[in-house]
Amino acid sequence: MQAYSLTIDKFLDHAAKWSGEREIVTADAGQPTRRIGYAALRDRSNRLSGALLSLGLGPGERIGTMAWNTQHHFEMYYAAMGAGLVCHTHNPRLTVAHLAAMINEAENHALAVSYDLAPLVMELVPRCPTLENIILMDGKADSVSGLDRLKAEIWTHEALLAGRGAPSRWGDFDENAPAGLCYTSGTTGRPKGVLYTHRSNYLHTLRALQAGSMAVTGSDVILAAVPMFHANGWGLPFAAPAVGAKLVLPGRHTDGASLARLMREEGVTVAVGVQTVWLGVLDFLDSTGGELPQLKRVLIGGSKCPDALIRRMEERLGVRVQTSWGMTELSPLGTIAPADEASSESSGRPPMGLDLKLTDVNGVALKQQRGPVGHLKVKGASVVARYFKAEVDALDAEGYFDTGDLATIDRDGNLTICGRSKDLIKSGGEWINPAEIEDIVGRDPAVGLVAVIGRTDEKWGERPVLIMEPRRGQSLDAEALLRSLRGKVADWWIPDQVLWIESMPLAATGKIDKNRLRADYASGSISAHGGK
Repeated sequence: MQAYSLTIDKFLDHAAKWSGEREIVTADAGQPTRRIGYAALRDRSNRLSGALLSLGLGPGERIGTMAWNTQHHFEMYYAAMGAGLVCHTHNPRLTVAHLAAMINEAENHALAVSYDLAPLVMELVPRCPTLENIILMDGKADSVSGLDRLKAEIWTHEALLAGRGAPSRWGDFDENAPAGLCYTSGTTGRPKGVLYTHRSNYLHTLRALQAGSMAVTGSDVILAAVPMFHANGWGLPFAAPAVGAKLVLPGRHTDGASLARLMREEGVTVAVGVQTVWLGVLDFLDSTGGELPQLKRVLIGGSKCPDALIRRMEERLGVRVQTSWGMTELSPLGTIAPADEASSESSGRPPMGLDLKLTDVNGVALKQQRGPVGHLKVKGASVVARYFKAEVDALDAEGYFDTGDLATIDRDGNLTICGRSKDLIKSGGEWINPAEIEDIVGRDPAVGLVAVIGRTDEKWGERPVLIMEPRRGQSLDAEALLRSLRGKVADWWIPDQVLWIESMPLAATGKIDKNRLRADYASGSISAHGGK
């Protein structure tokens, strides 16, 4: 058989040849600002590869990106990876200290950044001695002051492409060559890098495109509301061109008004993002009476979605909601609910190419894999084996990666995440699982977001505290919420304290930041906002 390397440049080559006029749309605050077909984008991205190589970057070297979901960022993805460079995506919502540590560990020699993030660049360059080139994307350099004082060469995306762009040979390397680098958020400790290969990204894309998975096709119009700096943008920058789907990139603004307008005007059929994004869209539509007639499916990930939100989306939007679970270490798709089944709170099943197992606390596989709660481990071609620059593998003796999650698998193979093992609360020597409490409370239509954390208790060691963000325009009844728990969890699991806050703190990945909640609670800054 032919030798045909599994390199990601082939996705854009395929789209350019067979869906050349299909659009990639970039928007700002809900208004389209750029449109381009796959054929023209492929040409620009290929010539951008030549420009990057002219800066002295070589195979395997990392070029950082710190930008929103835009055409320029999409072009940079393929320009870097196609030429054998490593596209190292940075989350601009992290601290300067975290970003500098990642840039220095990865030895980024160039950083492609959205022009509106230039103030961050001016803080980073003095801390990052390897940075030699700064490429400004999505705007004009003359709109940014102070960059000329930095000890780095400053380019704009368009000027670099015009002045140094040249055709480049793509995919001229082994499929096991590194393609992308993404760090974990660092909210649970030191950020750790995951180095994706071309082969792992290619196989992850095939897994995502399965009929029982994301199941997008060339007739779909996909809104990528998940940032491209979050674990390959959940694989959408590869999946969309692989099938020739129209791709809508919202830029920096993912508020409800901007996304609703964009989805309606561009005829979005499949929308992908974390649950907080869809809360904003629903609230906007409820306040304006708008509709999204073309929308068929919404894919949710990031954290477990409350049943009340799923039902609200189905009833208000008339869509199929697909819940999912994944991690940066999984590229990131782990499990997903199939598109042709009824919506549920489970995170669905693993598509072909990923295996799951449940173990006890000592890592021994549970004899009964269906039903009991266990520690979730995974294995597959797009699962991390060893963190970037780590000295040892992150796998057990059978080659499985420990996700840090507690989970259960039902008889049909549906996975339900039962919480993070580190979030368990030990009260009186027994364990309380916050996720079970959150799941029940989250069903109340007045609750927007909910989290349970542990507080120190002299007698019991720890006790649970229930913290909520009310849905806009709703009031919360603490006693009624506690009554909803009785009979569903053990009496001693029921929180002693109920609090609510105006806005739930979110981590850089869009998940609820429990570390911040614990710190705020310890400092007393939460207790003043309400509750009992």
